[in-house]
Amino acid sequence: MGTLGTAEQEIQRLRDDLQRHEHLYYVLDAPEISDAQYDVLMNRLKELEGQHPELVTADSPSQRVGGKPAEGFLKVPHSRPMLSLDNAYNEAELRAWEQRVRDALPSAESVRYVCELKLDGLSLALHYEAGARGAAYLVRGITRGDGTVGEDVTSNVRTIRSVPLSVSAAKLEAAGLLVDGKAESFEVRGEVVLPQVAFERMNEERETQGLAPAANPRNAAAGTIRTLEPNIVAQRRLDFYAYFLLRDGELLPPNQSGALEALRTAGFRVNKQARTVADIDAVLRFIDEVEGLRDKLGYEIDGVVIKVDSTAQQRRLGFTGKAPRWAIAYKFAARAGVTQLEDVLFQVGRTGKVTPVAALKPVFIGGTTVTRATLHNADEIARLGVRIGDFVQVERGGDVIPKIVGVVDDAGHARGTQEIEFPKICPECGSHLVKVEGEVDWRCVNANCPARLREELLHFASRGVMNIEGLGDAMVTQLLAAGLVKTIPDLYRLAEKKEKLLALERVGEKSAQALLDEIERSKGAPLARVLYGLGIRFVGERTAQLLSAHFGSLDGLMAASAEELEAVNEVGPRVAQAIVEFFAEEKNRSLVDKLREAGLTFTAEKKITTSTLAGLTFVLTGTLPTMTREEAKELIESAGGKVSGSVSKKTSYVVAGEEAGSKLDKANSLGVPVLDEAGLLSLLGQGGPES
Repeated sequence: MGTLGTAEQEIQRLRDDLQRHEHLYYVLDAPEISDAQYDVLMNRLKELEGQHPELVTADSPSQRVGGKPAEGFLKVPHSRPMLSLDNAYNEAELRAWEQRVRDALPSAESVRYVCELKLDGLSLALHYEAGARGAAYLVRGITRGDGTVGEDVTSNVRTIRSVPLSVSAAKLEAAGLLVDGKAESFEVRGEVVLPQVAFERMNEERETQGLAPAANPRNAAAGTIRTLEPNIVAQRRLDFYAYFLLRDGELLPPNQSGALEALRTAGFRVNKQARTVADIDAVLRFIDEVEGLRDKLGYEIDGVVIKVDSTAQQRRLGFTGKAPRWAIAYKFAARAGVTQLEDVLFQVGRTGKVTPVAALKPVFIGGTTVTRATLHNADEIARLGVRIGDFVQVERGGDVIPKIVGVVDDAGHARGTQEIEFPKICPECGSHLVKVEGEVDWRCVNANCPARLREELLHFASRGVMNIEGLGDAMVTQLLAAGLVKTIPDLYRLAEKKEKLLALERVGEKSAQALLDEIERSKGAPLARVLYGLGIRFVGERTAQLLSAHFGSLDGLMAASAEELEAVNEVGPRVAQAIVEFFAEEKNRSLVDKLREAGLTFTAEKKITTSTLAGLTFVLTGTLPTMTREEAKELIESAGGKVSGSVSKKTSYVVAGEEAGSKLDKANSLGVPVLDEAGLLSLLGQGGPES
C-alpha cells in the first residue's frame, strides 16, 4: 500500500474517471467503456476507500447507496410551490391559451415558447449547496407531495445515476452558476421516470417471485422512490430529467431555454427533445412530431409542456390559484382501441370489495396487448349499458390501466344480447354480499373468505409490509389449497408443519427453510409495518407510520377513541372511524392476540408531543443559525404547532433566518409576527407567545 498522498491522488483520479463515465452512460447515452471495465474501477475505488476511510467523501461514486432512512420520510416545505399545470386537449384550447398570453403582454413584445416532453413520472426538487473545492453538493431530494410540502427522499435520490452528487467549480463556471465568482446554493427540479426496459425487467422479476406485475412505469417509479430500501432503488435504474433551475425559490433569468442549457452544461440530464420556437404554429408542429415518436422514446410521455421562454414575461403573466399562466400542458388523447367483450369476471379483494373485470378479445393498444379491463362497479356497468358480446371502446386511462369507456353501437358492430348480472353472493365463498349506504361497492364481509385471505396474505408478505420473500402468488395458493394456512398468524406456525410444506409442488429442503427463515425474520419488522399489514381500511404505509409514532404501541392504538385518533396528524374522521370499527371486531382482536403470541413487534418509539404551541401555525424561511428547517419543523410539531409552506392571514408566526426572501416580505405586508431562531426557542421555553 502506498503513502497516504499517493492513495489520495489515486482515489481522486478514480472518482473523476467514474463520474465522467457515469455522465457519459447515464446522461449522454454515449458510454466509452463496458460495464465490466466500470466495475473494475469501482472495485478499486472501494478497496482504497476501505483502506483509508478518512478519505471517503459524500459525493464519491461509491457512496450512492447508503443505509436505510428512518422508518418513514420527513416532510419538507418547498422553496416555491410545485404547482400543477392547466391542460389543453386540442388545437383550439392551445390557441386560446396563447391568445391569453398575448393579451396580457404589450402588443409590441414578441413571445417565444419552449416545448418540452411531458414525462409520465414523478416530480422531484434537488437542492445543492456550496461546499469544499468551490463545488456544489446534493444535500436534499424532495418529492412533489401536495405541491407545498414534499417528502425528503435524499437517500433514494442519491442512487439515481443521472443525478450528480456534486457539481464541480469548473462546471458551475461553465454553466454560469457562480455568483461573484463563488458557488451558491441552487435548486434543480425535474422528473423521475422508469425507462420501459427497466420496467419490463422489474415485472419479469416480480412474476418470478410470484408477485403481481406493476401496472405502469409511473406508479412503479413513484413506489420505488418512496421505498425504505435504497439498494432496491439502485437496482431499479430510475432516470432523472431536469427542467427547472432555481435560486432562492425563483427561476433563474433570463429565460427557460438558457436554464435548460445551463443544466445540461452543469452535468444534468436534459431531455433532447426540448425545442424553442417562435410561434404557436411551430408548437403544433412539434406536438405532431413528438406524437409520432412516442412509441420509440423508451419511456412514457402523455403530452407536451409549453412554456413562455422569457422569465421576465413569466413574472408579469403570474399565476392563477393553482397554475402558472405562462405554461400549459398539451395532453395527448388516451390510447384507445375497439374490441369485443367476451365475459365478465368478478374478483374479490382483501377488503372484500368485488370488482367486475372485463375479459376482452385481445387488442393491441399503445404497445401492449390488452385482454382485461376494469368495469369498476355495478353502477358503472349500468351507466355504460354494456352487455356481454358488445364491441367496446377501450382506453388505457392516462395510458395506464385499461378501462371500458363506451359501447360501439353502429351498423358495423352488432350489440351483445347477454345482460351482465352483478352477483348478490360472493363468487368465492357463497356469502351474501353487502353494499354500505352511501358507497358504490359491493363487499364480501366473510372474514374467512378464501379470496380475501389470499389477498390479505399477499399484502401482509409484500415488500412494503412484512417483506417475506418467497411468499408470492404461487406459494400462497399452494398453502391455502393444502390447508396449511387458514389465517395470517398460521404463517408463524409453518415451522411446525415443515414435512407438509416439503410435500408441496416444487418445494425442496432449501426453499422451504429459506421461506421459514424469512417468516422468522419478519417478526422483527417495526410496528408501523405490522399495523400496515393488518389491512385496516384507509390505513396505508404513511398513516401506519404516523399512528405508530403517535401511540407507541398497538395496545395504545387499539384503546384510542375516534377523537384521540383524529388528533393524529393527517388522520381524519373517516380513517379514525375505520380504525375504531376494525378493532371493535372480535375476530380482528383475536388476530392481534395471535400475532402477539407469535412474537411480532407491538411497540415503537413514541414521539413525545406537548401542547405548548397548540393552535399556532408557523412558516419557516431563510437559513437559521444553528438548526435546519427540518429540525425547526420537528420542534414546532412536537410542541403541538403546525408548519405551513406559505404565508397567509392565518399564519401565527414566520420564523425567518438569513436570506429569508419573499415569505418575509409577505409576512411584513400582512402584519404577521416574525421570529428569529432565538425567538422561536424562547416561545417554546415560555409555553406561550411573548408579551
